[in-house]
Amino acid sequence: MATNLLFAFAIFWLLPQSAFCITRHYTFNIVQHNVTRLCTTKSIVSVNGRFPGPRLVAREGDQMIVKVVNQVSNNISIHWHGIRQLTSGWADGPAYVTQCPIQTNQSYTYNFTITGQRGTLFWHAHISWLRSTVYGPIIILPRRNESYPFKKPHKQIPIIFGEWWNVNPEAVINQALQTGGGPNVSDAYTINGLPGPLYNCSSNKDTFKLKVKPGKTYMLRLINAALNDEMFFAIANHTLTVVEADAVYTKPFDTDVVFITPGQTTNVLLKTKPHYPNANFQMAAQPYFTGLGTFDNSTVAGILEYEAPLNSSPANQNKIKLYKPTLPNMTSTSFVANFTKKFLSLASTQFPANVPQSVDKRFLFAVGLGSSPCPKNMTCQGPNGTKFAASVNNISFALPTTALLQAHYFGQSNGIYTTDFPASPLNPFNYTGTPPNNTFVTNATKLVVLPFNSSVEVVLQDTNILGGENHPLHLHGYNFFVVGEGFGNFDPNKDPANFNLKDPIERNTAGVPVGGWLAFRFFADNPGVWFMHCHLDVHTSWGLRMAWIVLDGPLPSQKLPPPPSDLPKC
Repeated sequence: MATNLLFAFAIFWLLPQSAFCITRHYTFNIVQHNVTRLCTTKSIVSVNGRFPGPRLVAREGDQMIVKVVNQVSNNISIHWHGIRQLTSGWADGPAYVTQCPIQTNQSYTYNFTITGQRGTLFWHAHISWLRSTVYGPIIILPRRNESYPFKKPHKQIPIIFGEWWNVNPEAVINQALQTGGGPNVSDAYTINGLPGPLYNCSSNKDTFKLKVKPGKTYMLRLINAALNDEMFFAIANHTLTVVEADAVYTKPFDTDVVFITPGQTTNVLLKTKPHYPNANFQMAAQPYFTGLGTFDNSTVAGILEYEAPLNSSPANQNKIKLYKPTLPNMTSTSFVANFTKKFLSLASTQFPANVPQSVDKRFLFAVGLGSSPCPKNMTCQGPNGTKFAASVNNISFALPTTALLQAHYFGQSNGIYTTDFPASPLNPFNYTGTPPNNTFVTNATKLVVLPFNSSVEVVLQDTNILGGENHPLHLHGYNFFVVGEGFGNFDPNKDPANFNLKDPIERNTAGVPVGGWLAFRFFADNPGVWFMHCHLDVHTSWGLRMAWIVLDGPLPSQKLPPPPSDLPKC
């Protein structure tokens, strides 16, 4: 018997990894359905009539086939945020970058494999502001023969931060783009689609409640799906242990408060108290504010409840006290800087940090706000009567009407895009000092071309034009290593000496510090066209976005395959 068990165990470990992988099928029906929040009922665009949308659950190595059927009047596309999409760029999802959007009564099947990732990511609409209601979690479990690098949690719960508008967010951004002014802010923040008890006209059923048992360890899968706000999050009287960021394990560290930008995911372990406390504990999130104009300074709250013992009397349960957490000041840049520096890659033998030690291509990208002229015979509400704009190296990226990946693959770039995106600002200035008088940006569709497998270093420099901000930049199709960050202007002669090339955090979205810079490196090992943009959607709408072309490699496995037959048409 023992011999048979040993033989079976040996066979299990000798099997190729692919033997444990499966193909998972999902259907996403894009529909309209009514939702009531804050005494307002409205029709929203959603997936399968759910808000937030359904979970995608898989193991590392699994193939995902998701058929998206558009049953609404809006065009739609879905982005699988953070998925590497190795040679599956046709499934990445940003409208007019890797695909034309799916039109009404049409469908498209996204086909991709999860490679080298485990943890939490999320999916969301990637056209206009539809991701305000079209989003949901991606939960990637370890392979069947792998364990976590920490004790397996008792239970795992997605905690998704979002925003709620009593009006249609599409109307909000359309009006802002037409007038050139800043868009109206949301009416509430949400946790798992619920605004919590601190808003006017909020009911008990509008509050997310997490029930736990004493003496257990829970994994909270934190996702910031908010359109325009970076968030502080805490649970009263409880410490959280960070163990993963953007589907990459981290060196664990304890914190009372988590900071998370739109586009980022963070797994934390919550150890509950060893005995039942006669109390509830508020979990709360509120925004980090660094920019200009109005913002929603409200707080979304949920409740952490301990399951009452069976012998607990109703009288005792009615006397339960509510503890509230202390969150940082909404403008606490020092907390954000100290918190983000705690993130380091696990960098173990099993999970190495393959940081480029040398660099083939270097880029300095100045990112920030700007303006564009007001059209004749029109009154604009932007700075000094102009329109708000945003840019990378003064290029405000204009989306084409043909998908960039198709144009690249078929060699039909003429009239659609050029490949002369500047590698550094054309007109250098004191980026974090006094801004130049001319704040106008150039509107164009320019891309950067990278040879396959080249090592790339990007320095993102915030600017003070119309006010500095913390910009969460997201790179599609890649993870990157954050090798350095700081305040003020990047110094190419001094700052690289302090880069962390041993165990830097590996992410797909990272915040450029307000009035500062961030440096990251990656290997361009994934052929295709890859979007990079600010994950504050208002900045993306204003043009703080760009795209990379990564050329094919020499081997068949390093080439982008032809487009699928059902790829949507423009």
